[in-house]
Amino acid sequence: MTANKQLTHLDEHGRADMVDVGGKPVSERVARASGMVTMKPATLRLIRDGNIKKGDVLNTARIAGIMAAKRTADLIPLCHPLPIDKIGLDLSMNESDSAIEITASVKTSGVTGVEMEALSAVAVAALTIYDMAKAVDRDMRIGDIRLLEKRGGTRGDYLAEA
Repeated sequence: MTANKQLTHLDEHGRADMVDVGGKPVSERVARASGMVTMKPATLRLIRDGNIKKGDVLNTARIAGIMAAKRTADLIPLCHPLPIDKIGLDLSMNESDSAIEITASVKTSGVTGVEMEALSAVAVAALTIYDMAKAVDRDMRIGDIRLLEKRGGTRGDYLAEA
């Protein structure tokens, strides 16, 4: 079996393989990702007003997302552990869509990118929102998690289409 050369996490036999990044130059790398949790309007009001019994939903989700970005190599099997310079997590309420929008940005100076760290931050922040509010709304939906942008590295920059 010959593996597709574009799939960097497969060896020549099609088996999972961690990429060797040892010879790559250090550069500043930035990634931004986003996602959202859609819910009933009453649930969004409870979160906004601080009336969820488990506590402050947005601050807890922000901390969870930051922690997830820092632990991405423990969550995703072939990711390299990275020194992270900065993690930013923005959670904003979208009243018209009855949703919480999540945006994560991660920065490092290293030999590989931080796309997975940004995506992990968004996903775990969304899961935390669900966990904290599920007692009042099990119909919440987590979705639209995607990479918005990445900068740095040998493959160049990426900006998602609108």
